[in-house]
Order: sequence, then structure tokens, then C-alpha cells
Amino acid sequence: MEKVGKPREKSPYAGMVVKTKPDVGIDLTSGRSLGDQDFRIEDWWENVSGQSWMNSDGNPAAMNYAFRIGMGGGKVPLDNEVLYGKIGWFGYLFHVSELCLPEVG
Repeated sequence: MEKVGKPREKSPYAGMVVKTKPDVGIDLTSGRSLGDQDFRIEDWWENVSGQSWMNSDGNPAAMNYAFRIGMGGGKVPLDNEVLYGKIGWFGYLFHVSELCLPEVG
């Protein structure tokens, strides 16, 4: 896979552990709720994968995210403000609006 364009600056949240909001939905592979979970942020998905989540065909984390937000009734914007990280051992994508993020500046 070839990276396209200029890399995005590292997320100011990289390395932080934050809580997911209560209403983010379920993990479609396990059926468990992803709400109120500790999410360890690695970086913007674009930086991790080299492309938008919308172009990450076949990637399990991106597919899970796409299905989850699709079933959410349009609450999550369709943009690339998407962070990759882990809940336990498993990788997930969350839009910044789905996370309890601290003020950074």
C-alpha cells in the first residue's frame, strides 16, 4: 500500500487513555458494548494505515467502525477525525465525537 499525500501531524491525544462515550454502540464481532470503555489512543487512523478509513477495504477495525456508525443513525460525521487505538488487546476506530477527550492546546 502506498501512502498518498502529506502525512497528518500526530494526534495530540496519542498515548492517552480516554473513556468512550456511553452511547457509541457495540462491537459487531463480539456483541459487547463499547460504551464507557478505556480507549488507549495510538494516532489518527490515516497515520496508522496510510489512508482514510473509508478506503480501508478489508481492514477489520475499519469495517467494524463503518458498520457501527452506519447503524448509529447518522450521529457520527463522515470525515477523517478518526482515531485508532485499543480497548484491551483489540484495535478500534472512534470518531473524536465518540470520545471523552481532554482539552489540548
